Amino acid sequence: MTIDATASADWRAEVIQDFARSELFERTFHEGMELVEETAAYLDGSGRQASKSLSRNGALAYASESMRLTTRLMQVASWLLVQRAVREGDMEPRAACEDRYRLNADGVHDDGESDELPPELVELVDRAERLYDRVRHLDRRMYVEGPTEETPHPVLSQFDRLKEAFGS
Repeated sequence: MTIDATASADWRAEVIQDFARSELFERTFHEGMELVEETAAYLDGSGRQASKSLSRNGALAYASESMRLTTRLMQVASWLLVQRAVREGDMEPRAACEDRYRLNADGVHDDGESDELPPELVELVDRAERLYDRVRHLDRRMYVEGPTEETPHPVLSQFDRLKEAFGS
């Protein structure tokens, strides 16, 4: 049983603003943007050189993985920029709830890896997948899952428990 829509929207807006102002957001934002920059530098530099020495199948796998990697990172970067816009007051938390700002629910499908892929690319893919999974978890917790009477706002429920325990 869910609580009324207004209370749910207020709860969600509070959660979104709290996250946007948090140290967790700050760390995640910096990690994401640094990974985007590092990946772009690799793909435009040493990765491009490494891909030229691959077999036809290896080059195809490299192209596929690099497209998947950049797609995943652009989704994460876009999500993080929306959160920053909320933090800076450029976007209302309720506007950030629109489906167009959600991570793709299906994610980016893995077509399989090639043993020929350069280790640097494999490492970037692994880091991007871990970051994507963390951001997808945050997205679901903030935007998809909502409070119910059984699972109210965690901080408010702690205050309620303290009031009950101390009779205030």
